[in-house]
Amino acid sequence: MELFTDFPARLSSLKSIYLRKDAGEPKRVGLQNFWIDRNHPGQGVFHFEGCGSISEAESLRGLDVLLPIEERVELPAGHYFVTDLIGCTVFELPEIATKLASPACAAEEAPRVLGTVRDVFFPGEGATGTPLLQVETSAGEVLIPLAEEICTRIDVAARRIEVRLPEGLKDLDAT
Repeated sequence: MELFTDFPARLSSLKSIYLRKDAGEPKRVGLQNFWIDRNHPGQGVFHFEGCGSISEAESLRGLDVLLPIEERVELPAGHYFVTDLIGCTVFELPEIATKLASPACAAEEAPRVLGTVRDVFFPGEGATGTPLLQVETSAGEVLIPLAEEICTRIDVAARRIEVRLPEGLKDLDAT
């Protein structure tokens, strides 16, 4: 099974998980054993209760393994689950004003909706770099680095990300 977690070792302590095909209803399944595959990084092996042969295991190919949201690992401040970022509305903050603005200009200084996060891309294996938010805008896709200097506020509960884009960033993605 391909693992999409930063905490695979904790899967070995679970007594059950949920299996789901496509967008169907998840089904609870007992977990007899789990181990990380030493020969295939990023993959694990699940031994489900009642699954005693390879042919029975083959019938589970393509299913998603899910955990209830309340069983997720608690992340430290400043770290986010990809699933929490997807769907957030991204607001572009205005450039920092160098002079005091009048109340008549307040609308120009309000954050404006840039778009919605569709996915998060990570650097390749063995490569360093900053993850990128794939943001769908009315003008097309924009890739925004998930860096504190750019993503100045992330509030997953409010489904809101505020960004201060470096000059020319949107133009890079337009080409």
